Amino acid sequence: MTARRIGLFLGPMIFAITYFTAPPAGMEPGAWLVAGLVIWMAAWWMTEAIPLTATALLPFIWLPLGGIMSARDAASAYYAPILFLLLGGAFIALAIERTGLHKRLSLAILKTIGTGGGQTRLLLAFMISAAILSMLISNTSTALIMMPMALAVLAGGAQQSDGQALPPTEGINGALPMGIAFAATIGGLGTIVGSPTNGIAVALLDSMIGLEISFARWMMFGLPIVIIGVPLAAFIISRVQRVASHPFDIAAARAAIDDHAPWSSAEKRLVPVVAITFVLWTTRLWLAPYLPENSWTDGTIAVIASLALFLLPDGTGRPLLVWNEANRAPWDVIMMFGGGLALAAGMQASGLAEWLGNALLPLEAVPLVLMALAIVAMVVLITEFASNVATASAVIPVVASLAAALGLGEQAILIAMPAALAASWGFILPAGTGPNAIAWSTGRLRIERLVQAGLVLDIIGIGVIVGMVWMIAAL
Repeated sequence: MTARRIGLFLGPMIFAITYFTAPPAGMEPGAWLVAGLVIWMAAWWMTEAIPLTATALLPFIWLPLGGIMSARDAASAYYAPILFLLLGGAFIALAIERTGLHKRLSLAILKTIGTGGGQTRLLLAFMISAAILSMLISNTSTALIMMPMALAVLAGGAQQSDGQALPPTEGINGALPMGIAFAATIGGLGTIVGSPTNGIAVALLDSMIGLEISFARWMMFGLPIVIIGVPLAAFIISRVQRVASHPFDIAAARAAIDDHAPWSSAEKRLVPVVAITFVLWTTRLWLAPYLPENSWTDGTIAVIASLALFLLPDGTGRPLLVWNEANRAPWDVIMMFGGGLALAAGMQASGLAEWLGNALLPLEAVPLVLMALAIVAMVVLITEFASNVATASAVIPVVASLAAALGLGEQAILIAMPAALAASWGFILPAGTGPNAIAWSTGRLRIERLVQAGLVLDIIGIGVIVGMVWMIAAL
């Protein structure tokens, strides 16, 4: 029996148990019912028994039928300001992709960093390019954009000393696809819009314990991890793939990278929009006191930028973005976010969140840093076998409940932020992330090398994530 089929039956079965049996001592019946719903949704999310977005509809059915919330309240729980940030970020990403600005950025970075040095430097150049792109657009989109460029470079430059083609899985041939996949995942940690997981974590932490993580605050924690993580991943991959042992024609690779295409008017007009948007995101907290309370949000800025895309001409007789292009936004992911928010609201309203936090209170005897390390290790392990989105949706509410029960206040960031970042830190399996799957589809990866490089990066990353968050929080 497949995992999908097991999850399909296991989730509803456990929910039925909570529906027809009495709750444990000290737990309200509503909390017991929501606990079953949590397990049901986690089982379906982690095994993808049905589409993830379809699973997100379950709270709207069972929270009202269970007497936890009215249908109106359950529906309103599906929406939060973070959704408008994600929607606006998607529109900006689609405009970047439409105009070809992503290729311009990649070429500029590759020219700057990859014009000298050997294969490891070329690998690092591609990985830095992928990481930066991944801060602006989704990890999977980044991998899809960068992988054809990488394959063109490999086709133009790989050879052995005897003139024969380098085997497709050896040296830089395997390192470059793996590096792009890893860097796309790591780069997504740099901004809230870099990965759907980030938005889920931010929304859940805000709704459950009032811990607000702005765009700028997320970058304060995420960007240093990207800066450390990308070179670290490049070093690990180059050692695992033994890049230095296999020759590669760098001159031919450079020729394959640069197409000498001139800047288009659309690219030139989009750059200021993207730049101003990022400036406004990073300075939002400075401007907010001068405007009506809670009116100037990251989502507000993203929507203003989105409207500008529909209004500003691109120099060819059309706007920078038209609706047919914008309609490719990830509406399914946004709806899935809503399901996670509604589930979190049900946990709060039923008392389950408080019960979970109290059940974890014995952990208060453990030093907080050890607690953070244990939580991050658990999240990294889970995300290797479940989607990043499913992991964040299932684990962040538990971490938030623990923080509330321990009365951590602002110190909740010391366990919540590492858990949020760790939900995207999984590199071992080909199907573990979209970028890994794309890299695997090139036919240039050997499974044992992917597992070896991914495992080392997973283990080191646990310490890097916790260490960086704690160090930055102390500043």
